[in-house]
Amino acid sequence: MDKKCTTKSADPTFAFVSLGCPKNLVDSERMLGKLVQDGYTLVPDARGADVVVINTCGFIESARQESLGVIREMLARKEQGEVGAVVVAGCLAERQGQALLDEVPGIDQIVGVFGREEISTVLDRARAQRNEQRYLFRPAPVRALEDTARLRITPRHYAYLKISEGCDRLCTFCAIPRMRGKHVTKPIEEVLREARELAQDGVRELIVVGQDTTYYGMDLYGRPRLAELLRELDQVQGIEWIRLLYAYPMYIGDELLETLATTRKVLPYLDMPLQHINDRMLKRMQRRVNRRETEGLVAQLRERIPGLAMRTTFIVGFPGETEAEFEELRAYVREARFERAGVFTYSHERDTPAARLEDHLPEEVKLDRRDRLMQAQQAVAFEWSNAQVGKEMEVLLDGPDADMPQHFLARGPQDAPDIDAVVRIKGKNLTPGDFVRVKITAADGYDLVGRALGAGW
Repeated sequence: MDKKCTTKSADPTFAFVSLGCPKNLVDSERMLGKLVQDGYTLVPDARGADVVVINTCGFIESARQESLGVIREMLARKEQGEVGAVVVAGCLAERQGQALLDEVPGIDQIVGVFGREEISTVLDRARAQRNEQRYLFRPAPVRALEDTARLRITPRHYAYLKISEGCDRLCTFCAIPRMRGKHVTKPIEEVLREARELAQDGVRELIVVGQDTTYYGMDLYGRPRLAELLRELDQVQGIEWIRLLYAYPMYIGDELLETLATTRKVLPYLDMPLQHINDRMLKRMQRRVNRRETEGLVAQLRERIPGLAMRTTFIVGFPGETEAEFEELRAYVREARFERAGVFTYSHERDTPAARLEDHLPEEVKLDRRDRLMQAQQAVAFEWSNAQVGKEMEVLLDGPDADMPQHFLARGPQDAPDIDAVVRIKGKNLTPGDFVRVKITAADGYDLVGRALGAGW
């Protein structure tokens, strides 16, 4: 995700680039809010800005290269006199530390994930060219940081609601605990306060995120309390849709299943990354679930939640993955029929346990397996899309369709922003943020095409 924000110009000025996942986006919005509160003015483009802030992603190699590409682009503009200073924040800064200054010496200041509350101080240093200390890092907090008073990047009608920070899972392929620390639950009352603030700001869809949402509450309350939190969020006035992302396939018990099935505003949508289905691969990944448990959970979810749309992700080419193990995964994808799925090639991360495993696979093998698995999933997804033709559904309008005149882009319950498909709608007097009932008239690959029937609830 790469989003740039705009507002009218005044000194001191800054431009902002946000990269990475929705959790990083919440950090960006909090930093934007702090900077504006502290007298900085956001400008639409880096040209002429006193400072450019880049909130980076450092999760895997491709994300790091994207972040480094943006950093080098802004440093080149600084050399040309278009930019005053360049500040790098977020996960890449946290993961590489001071070494990032050695790799890209033109950076004026770097600030780690947990230094975000002091972002104005960092920009003050950058503007004053106080180079005696060019970095600011803070330890992971024992209490989750507040995410109120955000200057939001998303459209007014939806927002991400971060309910926890960090992760206690020690999946062998993942560096998130190294960058984000241990799991820290945000207290229920604070989450509700943020949700009400967002609702008052016009949000109608809350997208609940965290590194591991089903673990919510374990550290603070001694038991998972996601079900209780969702029931409380279901009562927040002004919110109409609640969407759950990043649900680890543990701690999904009867209470949570019942809550997902019966609350009015919680959508029949669940993002549950599985990563693999073969037992040996799951053990090497240290996922702490096996195929039998996974199949049982998916069956329970399908049985208990009417009309459920499931999203998941898989990793192919993990060290030691055999062709037979990959074929087991491909057969499972055909069988499980996930409405939405993403496939990633294993990324060799030097500071993770998986880097020390034997039998790393060639890149061409990983890419071939990714393509073959996506072909299997594409057939499932296209079949699902075709099956929606002739049905009616409630959708949330996002904005005009830049590719199709007189059409609007919308999302149904099965579509999270940016990662899933869209519903293209033809109709008059459509307004972003409205709910509209539509009849699906055609399928266009992953996307749907519909005709507006009238206003939603």
